Amino acid sequence: MREQGELFSDPAPPGGEGPAAEPGRQADAPLASRLRPRRFSELQGQEEVVRTLSELAGSGRLPSLVLWGPPGSGKTTLARILAEATGAHLLSVSAVTSGVADLRKALAQAAEVRRLGRRSLLFIDELHRFNKAQQDAILPAVEDGTVTLIGATTENPSFEVNSPLLSRSRVFRLEPLDRADLAAIVKRGVVELRAELANDAENALLELSRGDARVALNALEAAHALARGRRVEVSQVEQALQEPHLLYDRAGDMHYDIASALIKSIRGSDADAAVYWLARMLEAGEEVNFVARRLVLSAAEDVGLADPPALPLAVAAQQAAHLVGMPEAVLPLSEAAIYLALAPKSNSAYRAYGAARQSVQEHGNLPVPLHLRNATTSLMRELGYGAGYLYAHDFEGGKAKQQHLPDTLRGQQFYEPTPRDLPRPG
Repeated sequence: MREQGELFSDPAPPGGEGPAAEPGRQADAPLASRLRPRRFSELQGQEEVVRTLSELAGSGRLPSLVLWGPPGSGKTTLARILAEATGAHLLSVSAVTSGVADLRKALAQAAEVRRLGRRSLLFIDELHRFNKAQQDAILPAVEDGTVTLIGATTENPSFEVNSPLLSRSRVFRLEPLDRADLAAIVKRGVVELRAELANDAENALLELSRGDARVALNALEAAHALARGRRVEVSQVEQALQEPHLLYDRAGDMHYDIASALIKSIRGSDADAAVYWLARMLEAGEEVNFVARRLVLSAAEDVGLADPPALPLAVAAQQAAHLVGMPEAVLPLSEAAIYLALAPKSNSAYRAYGAARQSVQEHGNLPVPLHLRNATTSLMRELGYGAGYLYAHDFEGGKAKQQHLPDTLRGQQFYEPTPRDLPRPG
C-alpha cells in the first residue's frame, strides 16, 4: 500500500480546488474510505472492465466514459484510479448538489490546467440527475478535449444521458460484487480494524450487504464498535445494518427489469418466481397500483382465453389492494400472481389483435360493408345501408352466415384459437 497522501500528491492548479490530497485517508476516516483502492491491482471484482480500462489508461487514449452500475460497485474508485494512472488532474462534481454554475467553474479550471500542459478528468457523480441543459453544458468541453468526462450513474444511460454526450462516450456496465469479492474486501476490513468476526456474523454481513462494498465496510465498522473490542457476533451485524436496503429504482432500469421478471415468471407458470419478484417490488416500496396493473395485463395477455375468469380475478385483486392498502395489499396481489402463474396459458387474443392491427396499418380505412352499416335515415336506406343484414338471433345456433369484414379482407383469419381456449374450439 502507498503511504498516506501519495495518490494525489500534486498541488492544486490555480483557480480552484484540485486533488492535492485524497480525502478520507486519515486514521479517523470511515473504514470504506481508508480501504479505497489506489491502483488497478488493488481492485476487487469487475475484472473485465478493470482490464479494459487499465489498457486504455496505459495507451494514453482514454476516451470519455460512463460507468453504469449499482452503489458500492467501484465507480468513484475507478475515476480516481484513472486520474492517477493517466497523470490527469481530477475534477469532481456531484449532480445532486451542483448546477450549471458549478460546471462552468470546473470547466474553466480544466481550461487553465490545459494551458499548463496537463489533461483534466471531469468526474460527475450521479450523472443521470443532471437535466438536458446541464448535460449540454458539458458537451463543448468534451468535444474540444478540454476535459475527459467520467460519468457515474446507477440508471440506464440509454434513457438518462443525452444522445450527443452518450455518443462521445464509452459505456461500461459494473455489476454488484459477488460473494467471493465481497468476502475479500471484508477480510481486509477485519485486518484493518484488528477485529475478530464470527463465521455466522460474516455470512450475515455478506448476505445483507447485497454486493455493495461500501455498505459491507460501513456495517463492519459499526458492528465492531458495538462489540466493544470483543468478537463481532451476528447480532451486532444485524444491529449495524438495521433493515437492509433493497436496490430498486421506481423510475429506472431496475424498476422495469423486475417488472419484466414478474410477468415472464407468470408466463412461464413459475409460481415461486412470480411471488418472489412480486415481493421484491412491494418490499422495495413500489406503487401498489403499478404492480396490480401488471397482473391485470398478464391475465389478459398470457392467460387469456385459456382461463377467462383470470381477468376478473386480477381486477378484483387490484380493487382489493386499492381498498385495503399496504401492507395488507400483498395478500390479494400474491393470490392473483400465484393464480395467474398456475393457470393455463393462451395468447390467442393478443396475437389476434396484433394481426388485426397489422391489417389496419396495411390497408387503411377500408369501407364498412353496406349491409353492416346503420341505416338511421331514409336517405341511408335508399343508398342501401343495412340492406340484406341477417339478424343472428333468428338463426339456428345464433349464427348467421354473412360477411362481416371489408371486401378486401374477406376470408381473412385473425383469431387462431389454441386447444386451451375457452370455449373450446369446435
